[in-house]
Amino acid sequence: MMPYAQRAGGTSGNDAPRIVTLVTVSTPDPHQTTPGGKPRARALGIPFGGRPGRLNAITDVAGVEVGYTTLIKGSSVRTGVTAIHPRGPAGTGDPVAAGFHSQNGNGEMTGVSWINESGTFDGPVAITNTHAVGIAHAGIIAWTVTHHPVVAEEWLLPVAAETWDGYLNDINAQHVTVPHVVAAIEAAGPGPVEEGSVGGGTGMNCYHFKAGSGTASRLVDDYTVGVFVQANFGARRELVLAGVPLGDALADDDPMLDWDIAAPGSGSVIALVATDAPLFPHQCQALARRVTAGLARTGTSGSHFSGDLFLAFSTANPGAFRPGDQTMSRLEFVPWERLDPYYEAVVQATEEAVVNALVANEDMTGRNGHRSPALPRDRVTGLLAAADRLR
Repeated sequence: MMPYAQRAGGTSGNDAPRIVTLVTVSTPDPHQTTPGGKPRARALGIPFGGRPGRLNAITDVAGVEVGYTTLIKGSSVRTGVTAIHPRGPAGTGDPVAAGFHSQNGNGEMTGVSWINESGTFDGPVAITNTHAVGIAHAGIIAWTVTHHPVVAEEWLLPVAAETWDGYLNDINAQHVTVPHVVAAIEAAGPGPVEEGSVGGGTGMNCYHFKAGSGTASRLVDDYTVGVFVQANFGARRELVLAGVPLGDALADDDPMLDWDIAAPGSGSVIALVATDAPLFPHQCQALARRVTAGLARTGTSGSHFSGDLFLAFSTANPGAFRPGDQTMSRLEFVPWERLDPYYEAVVQATEEAVVNALVANEDMTGRNGHRSPALPRDRVTGLLAAADRLR
């Protein structure tokens, strides 16, 4: 809450009293609400471990920027694109140390062959729906050609990832275009990050509730770890919040259970882990592997029909991987034996990012009348209160 002085009245005479009223203006708490005013998990009193950053978002890592293109039209368009800049738009051409982990490979993330080979990637990441991943790849190239032509003259191996939104979105109609991808990249910025049914997460579901985009962060020593998820996984019966199994108690409104195209738990999850801590590529890979433990806290066992792909990167050591004439480069890095707090931060932030994607949502109806119900927030708080698990 921020007080400020506002002139409320008075007269023009020099001797007349001036009346000043103090008005209290409410400043939104980014830990409680999204920029669009939707509640986040902490607004429900759900407890989480660790110390969140100022925004409790991946953008707490300096330089990281997030942008969206959200496509909602008629009864069958429920999709979009999310763009994430590791070093901001101006940092394209300066690769980051990176590591990739596949918990289950029923999905796609382009560029990972080069990440596994070199331990780096460069430029913005795009996340969209399964049948638009090629368009996302092309959109990153189009943006780079326009804004960083020298970088594009060398070679580009963009990172584009996907989860499947075909329950709510007419996924085969190719609604996402290259200009939509470019728009998401150009819309990226620092600051608070909107969550729920936005960007690539627009048509996604998690535990058979409406979900999509979610983020969180943790502070470790002098550094920050941020996580962003596009959550589209899990069967209703698996759901666990704050350590309390809720799937059975919330099983009564589950339209996806009657849909015979996909098995319960089908879908995917893409997770990006960012940190400004100096890390080797293999240490980034170790952080990416810990996303699995964070997801498990929300109940999932990892369906065979879910593509669960995770990418972690470090924005430290700027210039160390930049192509040039140097014959030697050096990296600073956190010693391996001091990484445990960073692993814990990934687990905590991943869990909270998933729950944020669920909480910051409302019911959505899409193609063929398919409905995805929102997480019933009042019922959830009642169940967690009964289990003495609210903060």
